[in-house]
Amino acid sequence: MEFRRLGRSGLSVSAISYGNWLTHGSQVEEEQATACVNAALDAGITTFDTADVYAQTKAESVLGRALRGQRREGLEIFTKVFWPTGPGENDRGLGRKHIMESCNASLRRLQTDYVDLYQAHRFDRTVPLEETMLAFADLVRQGKVLYVGVSEWTAEEITRGAALARELKVPFVSNQPQYSMLWRVIESQVIPASEREGMSQIVWSPIAQGVLTGKYLPGQPAPAGSRATDESGKNFISRFLTDDVLTRVQRLRPIAEECGLSLAQLAVAWVLQNPNVASAIIGASRPEQVTENVKAAGVKLDEEVLRRIDEVLDGVVEYDPRLTVSP
Repeated sequence: MEFRRLGRSGLSVSAISYGNWLTHGSQVEEEQATACVNAALDAGITTFDTADVYAQTKAESVLGRALRGQRREGLEIFTKVFWPTGPGENDRGLGRKHIMESCNASLRRLQTDYVDLYQAHRFDRTVPLEETMLAFADLVRQGKVLYVGVSEWTAEEITRGAALARELKVPFVSNQPQYSMLWRVIESQVIPASEREGMSQIVWSPIAQGVLTGKYLPGQPAPAGSRATDESGKNFISRFLTDDVLTRVQRLRPIAEECGLSLAQLAVAWVLQNPNVASAIIGASRPEQVTENVKAAGVKLDEEVLRRIDEVLDGVVEYDPRLTVSP
């Protein structure tokens, strides 16, 4: 496993991290989820990402049980706060009350005294940013949070947050955006802003919700049980399921084979070529998926391979920074 520093901080993370959105507590039974976590540990993954909202808080509990008994100092556990976790008006957002209560609840579910990284799952335009950052700063002072990050913030929001973090002396180190060969929205503005502020990207969906595995074929129905047939995940994948995109993905197969990689490994290796990416999050419903995808760690793609990938995907890649993702 390759390890990288998170921004300009002293925290090292595994280049491949394990995430449990849409799997733990929902699509995957707990025994299978635990097997996937064990496969990640066996493969050298030390970084685990979750969120309070995943599976209506159940995903954190499943991860906490799966990691029970592991040496805590050898793990980096990340979670997030923003989306509703209860019926009340204060059970959502980035107000002080919700941040403090949600962090305490996450720690209980994860069975840990602290999280290595606590992330604002989105930007909250209804709450003064000063209130949000002060709440994060207090959690850092209390020892419940070691580092602070964000997810899907714009370049302008990152810049504003970083300025307050400096004032409050908060280690503000990362952004978690969607990023893949097909979705490069962060490249024009978010990555330059993050580099200026000493922040890294921890990217989700490096295989575009499974599209870049090549299992979806043009002109054919989606495989039974796949992400495209699941109500909770298909909103993220539908934009990639055109015959044009799927045909281009199949044209990437010979490139992957020449590199000695599967299509999924090529996709994960591709995002890791960006020097501002500290880690790529993989999910899994079966342990063998973890075992396959971790092989992308440490792979170096030469300039000719990157050029050929761009040539194949020309015209289907999303670059527009105004595009946003669903919850």
